[in-house]
Amino acid sequence: MEERVLSDTVAVRAEELARTAYGRLLAILAARDGDIESAEDALADAFASALRGWPESGIPANPEAWLLTAARNRRHDVRRSAAHRLADPLDVLERRRLTVVDEIDPDAIPDRRLALLFVCAHPAIDPAVRTPLMLQTVLGFDAEQIARAFAIPAATMAQRLVRAKRRIRDARIPFAVPDRAQMPERLGPVLEGVYGTYAIDFPIVAGSQPRESLAAESHYLAETLAELLPDEPEALGLAALISLSLARRDARGTHEELVPLDRQDPARWDATLIALGERRLHQARSLGRIGRFQIEGAIQSVHCARAKSGVTDWRALHTLHAALLSFSPTLGARVAHAAALARVEGPGAGLAALDAIEDDAVKRFQPAWATRAHLLEDAGRATEASHAYERAISLATDVAVRRYLEGRMARLDRRVEDARS
Repeated sequence: MEERVLSDTVAVRAEELARTAYGRLLAILAARDGDIESAEDALADAFASALRGWPESGIPANPEAWLLTAARNRRHDVRRSAAHRLADPLDVLERRRLTVVDEIDPDAIPDRRLALLFVCAHPAIDPAVRTPLMLQTVLGFDAEQIARAFAIPAATMAQRLVRAKRRIRDARIPFAVPDRAQMPERLGPVLEGVYGTYAIDFPIVAGSQPRESLAAESHYLAETLAELLPDEPEALGLAALISLSLARRDARGTHEELVPLDRQDPARWDATLIALGERRLHQARSLGRIGRFQIEGAIQSVHCARAKSGVTDWRALHTLHAALLSFSPTLGARVAHAAALARVEGPGAGLAALDAIEDDAVKRFQPAWATRAHLLEDAGRATEASHAYERAISLATDVAVRRYLEGRMARLDRRVEDARS
């Protein structure tokens, strides 16, 4: 029994380190030669060694240093093999690059995960894969999770990620942190990567166990960027967006219970986070350059205003969602616009907006089906709504969302049966 408890403790600690330290460790390892795949393999071996050895030897006082040493030793063993020497004779050059990330000025980039985010945003990397690459290498999401967020097949996403990593290695893209003059040109993809941490921050179902949230990580990274680049309105806008969104997190219930936004009790919202978000939004507005994240932050601000006014200004939200489409006409933005339009002009208008989306990915986009189901139900089209609920449930990966939708569909089906009897 004692061995099992110790093994469980080690597993929990290793999972925590994988979530909080993975990006830092990978940044240090990959800085040697730009070979992200090799660094990932070495780090995976290090974690496996920890799971085998720590239950007997105990968790080290500095587990991150232990993992880094184990991973470096693994890479050193591979590098010394005859096969590796034949494949890559540039050991001297690699040794010279060894300390690139170790020597980062902590005042320039306060967190090594941010350093790696800027590396992933290098101009030589395909823009379409920069954000997915950040999500995998810096924040630990796997290809399937990222593919689901981008509404594309998992195999396609996996291929793109492999090609990007090999591009970094083969082109020997330097793992050097840009100076402040270069940061703005790479900022867009970095902001997308940090936002992606929050946007796909739902419990990922593996069997029946949800993955722990990374919301705190996204908030930390966004706030770090805001402090690092106070003259960049979109960095401030992203910090506002995440703060205002997280402010309502505790009112959403547990993993087993979803409380929709319009049914949440504003008294349970985090006033400190709301104040922080509003302050960041004010800072961004004062710079006079509007952008996508500022608009999304303003949308969250309107929702949070219900804590004072007691009502939601849906006309303001419709206007903001329409403005967002001019900056970022993503699939998610178009679905959200359709939902806001329905609140102002009725479910028919919202359904027409959904039908006008031509992107084939909408057929696999769970929020689109959930929104369609709600609007069909509001429009009195019960049979169609039930089919839409079925599709939305089949695509749901969040336990709470799935159960909420199942409850909605069950109540709808009961009403239909009662009407027939």
